[in-house]
Amino acid sequence: MPNSPNKKNYNANYAKNNLKRIPLDVQKEKYDQIKAAADTAGEKVNSYIKRAVDERMERESPSQA
Repeated sequence: MPNSPNKKNYNANYAKNNLKRIPLDVQKEKYDQIKAAADTAGEKVNSYIKRAVDERMERESPSQA
């Protein structure tokens, strides 16, 4: 079932106010490697990349001692 016009407007406004797009260009071979890893993890490429960034940021952040 298609989204109603109100739902489309809500989604557009939410994205405009709460999301920031990050363009990411990779060579096709690298994308294939990322896609294969995401598939193995049972994730979509976008989710896989977001999780990888979160994990690295957590590893590299100063400890909260």
